[in-house]
Amino acid sequence: MQAGGILMLPIMACSVIALAIVIERFWTLRRTEVVPPGLVAASLERVQQDRLDEQYLSSLRQGSPLGRILAAGLVNRRSSREVMKESIEEVGRQVAHRLERFLNTLGTIAAITPLLGLLGTVVGMIEVFAVITSVGVGSPGELAGGISVALITTAAGLSVAIPTLIFHRYFRGRVDELVLEMEQQAIMLIEVIKGERLEDPEVSGDS
Repeated sequence: MQAGGILMLPIMACSVIALAIVIERFWTLRRTEVVPPGLVAASLERVQQDRLDEQYLSSLRQGSPLGRILAAGLVNRRSSREVMKESIEEVGRQVAHRLERFLNTLGTIAAITPLLGLLGTVVGMIEVFAVITSVGVGSPGELAGGISVALITTAAGLSVAIPTLIFHRYFRGRVDELVLEMEQQAIMLIEVIKGERLEDPEVSGDS
């Protein structure tokens, strides 16, 4: 920190924030929490037994992102297929937005930390030229200080940016995968309720 100069402070702050987001996203985007297995099958069973009530729908909404989407469709199960699908899509967009929470921040950190490192490089080189101007090139110890600032901040910025970018891309892909899976299960719910297909126990129970 001392050798890298003042610009090490924002770089280290970015690294702490990025680490906190990565841990939080790993916990939040667990498949069993986002797309609980057997949820579609349980909902269809209640529909067939005419046991859907507001208490169940409320617990379904609060239980998981997939539950929020299914509850939106179940509330409108007696409406037309189009109305049921539109209600699911509307809630689905909100759920997808929540799953992407903090990912823009993670992407921003991945973008700005190399720039902070580059700024440290520029500051270090300015110090080097200032030393050259005042004492000439005959003092390696004086020159080494500015060069050290330049190299340390650049390395620190890249060390934060590279893993942050990797996790950002990973979580983007994971969100897309989970959204696609929720969309498939919601479509199956619509089609089974509307009598357009038979329930697939393998998909509804094990996904």
